[in-house]
Order: sequence, then structure tokens, then C-alpha cells
Amino acid sequence: MSVGGKESVQRFEEILRAKGLNNKIVELPNNARTAKEAADAIGCEVSHIAKSIIFRLENTKRPLLIVASGRNRIDEKKIETYIDDTLGKADAEFVREHTGYVIGGVPPLGHTEKIETLIDEDLFEFKTIWAAAGHPKTVFELTPDELVKMTEGQVVSVK
Repeated sequence: MSVGGKESVQRFEEILRAKGLNNKIVELPNNARTAKEAADAIGCEVSHIAKSIIFRLENTKRPLLIVASGRNRIDEKKIETYIDDTLGKADAEFVREHTGYVIGGVPPLGHTEKIETLIDEDLFEFKTIWAAAGHPKTVFELTPDELVKMTEGQVVSVK
């Protein structure tokens, strides 16, 4: 798939296929930089959107990925107890450097480096969920179990 020549989507699709995954990438009519925009474009509830949020850990300067239900606000203090570090804001440059993708298009896997990942337990309320696929105009459908397998993430309460 080539969304307006977006090599990031092609790269992500190649990563999926190399892992033996056949999830279909869907191009949306408009950018979906937020969970609400994605849900509106797909026609699902915002809670079915698996939003990828990158934080910059203050002590180690490493990235942390939290994949959360679109309806949930992340409780940063709770997350800090899981990781024994302080969450910091990741700017656009940091996100692109560590994931290879722009904010709004960061998929839950296929980054430029291995990133510690926490997965919102609330995503397991749903049979299928939707996540970004390398560009703010692309998503792919998957199950919560596939998400855990793809990312090797730890399932936790994030809210």
C-alpha cells in the first residue's frame, strides 16, 4: 500500500509481512491524528482505538510506548510505579528518532529500536481494535491478543 507515496506505511507493511502477519492496512479519507478522529473515520467507538503514546523516560532518556484504549487518559503516576522512572514528554523529533514514524501514525510495533511497551488492559474488553499503521491516514485491525504477541508488551492498568 502506498498512501500518497508514504514510505513509512510501506515499511510498516513489510514489517508485518516479515513477521508472518496478514493484517490489512486501511487508508482513511482524512488524517486521524487523534483517537476520536480515527474512530469517526472507521465508524467505531473511540474505546476501540489502540492509541500509541510515546513517553521519554527522565532517568534513562529511553522511550516508553503505552498502547491505550482511546477513551482512557493515562495515569502517569501509576505508570511510574510500574517502570521505576519518571515520565517525560516526548517531542516530535524524539518520537521520530526512536520509532521511525510521525506522531499520529506511530504503530505499536516496527520501530527503529526495541521499545518497552505497556498495553492497556481495557483493550481486552473488545474482540478487535484498531491501531495506527505508519501514517496518520492509515490504521489496521487486530485483536488484543495479537497486540500482546506483536509487541511483547506487558498488560497493565493505565488509567
